[in-house]
Formats: sequence, structure tokens, C-alpha cells
Amino acid sequence: MFTPGQTKFAIFFIISFVIVLIVVYRKDLKLHRVYYKNRIWVLLGFLAFIGSLFILKNLLK
Repeated sequence: MFTPGQTKFAIFFIISFVIVLIVVYRKDLKLHRVYYKNRIWVLLGFLAFIGSLFILKNLLK
């Protein structure tokens, strides 16, 4: 389906992209701790909202 050159490029791109993501995340880790202190509550609220939509969908079926 892919040529060997395309496969090598895709593997190289994925590996380099993940490495860049890790480096940038580590660089911004101090800022994340300052500005995103209560992020767990946002995640829990989002999951509760999605869960309530799922429950309503099944109840109104």
C-alpha cells in the first residue's frame, strides 16, 4: 500500500513528532502547574456531562 520511502518517512515523522512533544511539554511544565491547578475538576465535569448524555440517551430510547 505504501512505498518503502513513505513508510520510512512516516516512522521518522512519528518518532520526531513525539520527541518534540515531550521536549515542549517538559519545557512548559512549570507554567502548567501555575495556570492549570484545578484541571481535574474540569475533567470530572466533562466526564459527568458526557455520562449524563449517555444515560439520557439510553433512558429515552
